[in-house]
Amino acid sequence: MIVAWTTGPGWHIATTLGARVWHRLRINLTPRRLLSFPHMLVIIWFLVLLYGERWIFDSKVADCEWSDWEKWPKGTKPHRLVLIADPQIIDPHSYPGRPWPLNPLTNAITDNYLRRGYKALQHHLHPDSVFFLGDLFDGGREWKTSQGNFVDPKWGRSRSSSEKKLVDSWHRKYGEDFWMKEYERFGKIFFDNWKTGNNEAPGPWQRGRKLVASLPGNHDLGFGAQVQVPVRDRFTAFFGELNRVDVVGNHTIVSVDTVSLSADTSEMLNQHDLRPIYGPVNEFLDNVKATKRRAVARELEFWSGTDRGLKYTHDVEDLAKADLKRFPHTNVGDDAPEFPTILLTHVPLYREPGTPCGPKREHWPPTKPPKDQQGPVIPDNRNAISVVGGYQYQNVLNEADSIKLIKKVGNVVNVFSGDDHDYCEVVHSEAKEGVREITVKSISMAMGVSTPGFLMLSMYNPVDAQGKHLPNSPEVTLQTHLCLLPNQFHTYMQYIVLIVVSLVLLIVRAFLVPVIPLSPFALEPEKPSTALPMYKDKMDPPELPRTSSRARGSSSSGTSGYLPSRLSSAAAPRGGRSSSPTPTTSSRWQSRRGGRNGKRWGWGADSGPRIHLEDNLYDAGKTDRRLGGRKAFSLVVRELWTTTWRVAWMVVLFWVHLTRQG
Repeated sequence: MIVAWTTGPGWHIATTLGARVWHRLRINLTPRRLLSFPHMLVIIWFLVLLYGERWIFDSKVADCEWSDWEKWPKGTKPHRLVLIADPQIIDPHSYPGRPWPLNPLTNAITDNYLRRGYKALQHHLHPDSVFFLGDLFDGGREWKTSQGNFVDPKWGRSRSSSEKKLVDSWHRKYGEDFWMKEYERFGKIFFDNWKTGNNEAPGPWQRGRKLVASLPGNHDLGFGAQVQVPVRDRFTAFFGELNRVDVVGNHTIVSVDTVSLSADTSEMLNQHDLRPIYGPVNEFLDNVKATKRRAVARELEFWSGTDRGLKYTHDVEDLAKADLKRFPHTNVGDDAPEFPTILLTHVPLYREPGTPCGPKREHWPPTKPPKDQQGPVIPDNRNAISVVGGYQYQNVLNEADSIKLIKKVGNVVNVFSGDDHDYCEVVHSEAKEGVREITVKSISMAMGVSTPGFLMLSMYNPVDAQGKHLPNSPEVTLQTHLCLLPNQFHTYMQYIVLIVVSLVLLIVRAFLVPVIPLSPFALEPEKPSTALPMYKDKMDPPELPRTSSRARGSSSSGTSGYLPSRLSSAAAPRGGRSSSPTPTTSSRWQSRRGGRNGKRWGWGADSGPRIHLEDNLYDAGKTDRRLGGRKAFSLVVRELWTTTWRVAWMVVLFWVHLTRQG
């Protein structure tokens, strides 16, 4: 039965549809139609979308070229590092309650912004190292772990009322599997594009290019007493040690898990055992100076070619009795060489309320000082980071923790932090050794700053084999530059303006179609296969009784009045008389079927006369221009709808393609 239908009606339907599709394609692919105004408008839209979704990122990042702002002596080759803060990829925690189409669309748009900015960074700047400053996820602390005692902390500051309603559903829906998908999503944005456009060898004083993303933020783990150890263990397992020392470009970079450190000074310290939270970071800080010296010693040994590797003894011990905390270390004294130290912390160090952040802060520019005042206005609460806290966050560390960090790490020349999402540059008090701190802008477009960015570090510290700074080289070993990414909201405003302009142009064009000789873009409706022919055979008149010649002339004259003008002259004899000697009407008509003028008048040798149906009667454009009124209005509406729909679906599909491509 199926075979019969396929070879019968099915085949007929398929061939009919194929013929119609082919007919439509032939009509739409003509040069005149392809180069029509709506398609020109689509091309303009394609170029605007390519610029707004692709090229503008390359343009913005290319403006931050290293050589444009570095001020090192000629011929130097500095180590180039990029700091990225708060990518905070969007998840169900970001906009709870947002309906289905908007949430995935928001995820796709923000992910694409991160990906495009990061790819442009790698392609144009070729950094030797990239370090992240925490808050890799937005709701990472909320997703339940498969191991350990995961509980929602009831102590400390409480959640907002809206979050309290969602906690149970979050813990049911989002667990270890969801976190793994978010980790994979983060990796596709940043890890997969690590080598984009960069096949060069690592920079000077660098064994290889380095990417470090192990510094946690409060959105990754929580804050202070409310950090959950199973969540932290999961983060460590996939991103690496939270507290670490790296030597890059003859500088020592110390990363400290300050969200866990804050538990040591929490108001909950005497009510709960918080040692599992703050214990590891305090242990790291107690030994960090020695760790720094050993790292520098290993680096110098590598570059000088000196083999001072540790000699391990090969012993067999009972596992139950073995001391697993005993690891051999390189013996270095307090006088061992040391490189300038850079401290990385997610949460900024403490400063007095109202301490201004400087002119590069986006939220509010500095307050203009009075005419007789030279320095900035202090306090300047609008231009400052607010010294406040809440559930699972605190805008700055406690002063005690801040001082402890600087003292424990030692030799800190610069501090870089995140968390605030906006740029802030301060010089701290003498209690914190007057260290300079820069809070780095978020790289995400969804973090409350219209113009995201990242911080570029250029490091140049030439040393000899003993690690001593070379004479006649710059005393300042580090320079920074804030690189800004596109303002996506400005891009969307440009899209809105272009939408309005496009609609106005299409409306004007639609109104001009019936007014001036402008070819309509809208195709005529397809005529059915039973359409009227363009020519109609003329029927012979019926046989009439013989009458007088006068009556015959009257009959002939009356008949010709019903013919079209160009046939009436052929049907009526010249001079008002019949040229045929036969007196009958039938013979008179029959004689006109042939003869020397047959082809001239369209009769043909074997057929009767035909009435020509003018094409003009079916040409909507000409008819509407002639008649105006309702038909002209219907033509305008059809033209506007057709052109708007053509531009809209082509532009939307191209935007969807760019969005899916990333």
